[in-house]
Amino acid sequence: MREWEKNIRRVTPYVPGDQPKGDRLIKLNTNENPYPPAPGVLRALREMDYDRFRKYPDPAASVLVRELAEHYGVGENQVFVGVGSDDVIAMSFMTFFNSDKPVLFPDVTYSFYKVWAELFGVSYETPALDERFAIRPEDYRKENGGIIFPNPNAPTGLLMPLETVEELVRSNPDSIVIVDEAYSDFGGTSALSLVPKYENLLVVQTFSKSRSMAGMRIGFAIGQPRLIKALQDVKYSYNSYTMNMPSLVLGAEAVRDDGYFREMLEKVIETREWSKAELTRLGFTFPDSMANFIFASHRTVQAGELFEALRANHIYVRYFKQPRLDNYLRISIGTREEMKELFAFLETYLSAR
Repeated sequence: MREWEKNIRRVTPYVPGDQPKGDRLIKLNTNENPYPPAPGVLRALREMDYDRFRKYPDPAASVLVRELAEHYGVGENQVFVGVGSDDVIAMSFMTFFNSDKPVLFPDVTYSFYKVWAELFGVSYETPALDERFAIRPEDYRKENGGIIFPNPNAPTGLLMPLETVEELVRSNPDSIVIVDEAYSDFGGTSALSLVPKYENLLVVQTFSKSRSMAGMRIGFAIGQPRLIKALQDVKYSYNSYTMNMPSLVLGAEAVRDDGYFREMLEKVIETREWSKAELTRLGFTFPDSMANFIFASHRTVQAGELFEALRANHIYVRYFKQPRLDNYLRISIGTREEMKELFAFLETYLSAR
């Protein structure tokens, strides 16, 4: 090993879902929304003054922060935005998780949490979910340096009731509790209603799923002003211009069209519930997902076999070859037509075995 190689930081990176190329495929592996963004987004894109690209974007992200604050009924000093919720959460790890005590997050959860913890040198523990993939609140009633969990959880889609979320926040007054609500718009009640009551609560959401803007990379956090100020201080010490101008403008347009947003949510939710019935008919079991995906296991056929058969026929779902997860497929909710093709293939394949 060369001398300079000894100083390279070595981490095990997060592995994103496949991004297959081609027109004749069904992509149900990365939880993207199958419907386009709000019409105002396209209109603003067509009208955008490209001469503005030569100037730096607003470091305060004012246009987007203002729209989010108005939409969610909070002060502008309660909103932090970043390049996708991944950027917001990574900034939160750097800002809030600096204790010698371990940060707590579930053993089955968004795998980026472990990556960030190891990258930033954060001590962590991963309490095991129960046999139904639910958090055991008692596992989080001990000394810790912070808590983070998705709700609904990923990759299971299981929703934690709001009263349980509040119990975790209330019982950990000396720690920052981050609720990652990447999928909350698809079911359940957001923890945003708890923000006025708890100074240690940070709620993170994204435009990537429910607002159909994964390609624009927009995420945000809402909390009490002291938390947001702390995040801003770290951001300005790291990279003042985290968000580009098109993302700010187009993100604000997406927030303005609440009617379209609700309409697209209903389409995804309706297809998800219909898909649950189809999967049950085909012999699958799954937690009751409140996200835009279903975490399904077949009663007789191994998930790895189904994953390979689907991929060979240009249908892409997510397979996690990990303990406790290796007999499950995470299936994103596509359009009704895409889901019909998926189920038609599965019915043919399963009946031929």
